[in-house]
Amino acid sequence: MLTIAKEVLKDAREKRYAVPGFNCIADVMIRGILDRAEQCRVPVFLMLYAAEVGDKTFWYYPAIVRAVADRYTIPIVLHLDHATELDVIREALDHGFNSVMYDGSSLPFDQNAEITRKVVELAAPYGASVEAELGLVGGLDVLTAQTSTANILTQPDEVVTFVERTGVDSLAVSIGTAHGVYAQLPKLDIPLLKELNDVSQVPLVLHGGSGTPDEQIRAAVENGICKFNVYADSRVGMWSRFKKIAAETQRNDPLPNDYFAELREALGDVVEAKATLAGAVGKG
Repeated sequence: MLTIAKEVLKDAREKRYAVPGFNCIADVMIRGILDRAEQCRVPVFLMLYAAEVGDKTFWYYPAIVRAVADRYTIPIVLHLDHATELDVIREALDHGFNSVMYDGSSLPFDQNAEITRKVVELAAPYGASVEAELGLVGGLDVLTAQTSTANILTQPDEVVTFVERTGVDSLAVSIGTAHGVYAQLPKLDIPLLKELNDVSQVPLVLHGGSGTPDEQIRAAVENGICKFNVYADSRVGMWSRFKKIAAETQRNDPLPNDYFAELREALGDVVEAKATLAGAVGKG
């Protein structure tokens, strides 16, 4: 069932677990995530990465999610991830997204805060929640797999001012993770996270959850992370299963549902592993 993000994250913050957010596109991924999440009683964010929005994506993606959400008994948030343009955010809201992320992390503080405030005002009539990013989570560009930018860690003394000026519902912070597949393992700054959580009026979000060592994710959740995002691990899991299917299939005309079911299972395994890590199993 579709649920407002700030309600889901409020429960996560009070009970000290994190809600996993899975970037996905197309029905095979949506179903793979939701089927396993329901099995495990896990609340989830279904996230569409703004850079992957094509000419028909805003017709298909929210239409599918909204059509099936009421068939599931777990909280589901329909979230637009890493949007940088107001027009894209407005279109997402018009098509039924009930959560949006504006990413102004590459902008100067004042400009980031100013535009984020406009997004909050834009989302308010829709009853939608808004996530922003303060500091900068770098890493690989998802579409090109090329290195994009270096990390800029979030500063505690900026958090209170930013939240007060913008009115955001949640805040993505930079504590050492990166987007994409890691060239070398990260070392999260947990003491910094503790400081950020102590001063933040809103739940904190961790981007770059794929590939981060399990013990570091657990430490992040224990010290204030209420949502963490996963995409690269989902892609790796599905691709590994896809290659296995291709190598083992004898038919020249295999039935689509046979290999779709395998891909959903592979993605479901990622969902269950990440939800377990976040302490979210049974919370839905």
